[in-house]
Amino acid sequence: MSDQTKHVGFDRSIVEGPIRGAVWKLAWPTMLQNIIGGVQGIIDHTMVGNYVGYVGNAAIGVSWQIFLVVIVFISSLFTGMGILVARFAGANEPEKVNRTVYQAFLTSVMIVLLVMAPIGYAASPFLLDLVNATAEVQAEALPYLRIMFVFSFGMLMFFMLGGALRSAGDARTPLRLGIALTILNIALSVILIRGMGPIPAFGTTGAAMGTVIAGASISVYALFKLFGGGWVVQFQRGMSWRPDYVIIRQLFKFGLPTGIQGIAMNVGGVILLSFVGSLTMGAQAQAAYVVSYTQLFSFITWTSVGIMGATAAVAGQNLGAGNPDRTSRAVHMAAGFGLLLATAIGSTFLLLPTRLLGVFGMDDPIVLDLGVELLRYLALSGLFITVALAFTGGLQGTGDTKSPLYISIISQLVIPVGLCLGIQTFSTLDPADIWLAIVLGHLTRAILSVIVFKREKWRDIKVEIGSARA
Repeated sequence: MSDQTKHVGFDRSIVEGPIRGAVWKLAWPTMLQNIIGGVQGIIDHTMVGNYVGYVGNAAIGVSWQIFLVVIVFISSLFTGMGILVARFAGANEPEKVNRTVYQAFLTSVMIVLLVMAPIGYAASPFLLDLVNATAEVQAEALPYLRIMFVFSFGMLMFFMLGGALRSAGDARTPLRLGIALTILNIALSVILIRGMGPIPAFGTTGAAMGTVIAGASISVYALFKLFGGGWVVQFQRGMSWRPDYVIIRQLFKFGLPTGIQGIAMNVGGVILLSFVGSLTMGAQAQAAYVVSYTQLFSFITWTSVGIMGATAAVAGQNLGAGNPDRTSRAVHMAAGFGLLLATAIGSTFLLLPTRLLGVFGMDDPIVLDLGVELLRYLALSGLFITVALAFTGGLQGTGDTKSPLYISIISQLVIPVGLCLGIQTFSTLDPADIWLAIVLGHLTRAILSVIVFKREKWRDIKVEIGSARA
């Protein structure tokens, strides 16, 4: 049966219906998926914080900060894939959608197996030294980080599939898969972190084990579905294992700037974490930073990243369908949704800070004081980051991935790191200085993203991969 015969049709309301409904249709499942998915991280931190202590929380946070630097580069392929898929879906070209996703899958398999797993395992001790992790934090972090590097392909497959389906107009299937992933991960974390019956307590390492096992399980199911049909994106059993270099070049052309952007942002995060670790109460400050910034602030970034993903899909599809004015309206609409949500979430940071931190077992007085202080800064910073990500989604979805790269280098690396380095060089660096640097970085990113999008150079970006090979 041909690809066209089996194909599940694209949702044309994204390029033809009311723009508010088109944005919301993709945004709410994506935001909800990110929030539900983030629950697994909160569960891990909460259990580790209560069964291991704040050292375990710091170990997970440090490990994730390092892991993200690497994983973001591989995920850049999925950004390039999403740009192509959205354009081809908007133009109603299912064969090109399927070819693009398949080539992204093959390329990511090779990178993970041949590069990330072996090099990540060997380099983990050096990377932990690089962020000034204390000896006690390193002891908890090393096995966690190595497991994530070696066995994380299932999680990457989940990210790839979610991006592909969303860009093609289906945000509900990734939501259902995300719910299943989270439930499985929580069950595994409860068993593996604290132990149950004959299964010993693995502590911090158990959190990593649960994450990779859950990701692998969901990804195996997804592969069966891709080859079995019934989704808007499909793989055919006769597809060649040979790389299609025309498509791969397009994936890297659009995705590589995003990968470099992600690396720059996360390198900035690692350097900031190093500054936090260099403070007088380094371990306590890192624990406060991990819980307040990488966990609680994630409620804003999860929803904002969901807005970004939905915006990219709607923007790309409408540009592919020849509707650039709808693209512009969709981005502004998405930023408005994001601001409402960021305001609501940020208000809880101001009103209930000690209760929020208490969920993670934060009862050390120094850690608690630092965490409350940081949450006050983040309540404001959330407004800036949600606007920045909405307009970043508009730029990336239309194919302009270079501008967000330059913006991120300035706002997430040069400004916050430069400010902290300057203060440390000429005075005494305090926690509040680092918190202020985060806010100023997010403010700069928002301003520059809006300015660049409004220049509308994205209207002239072309995408093409040619016809299928015989």
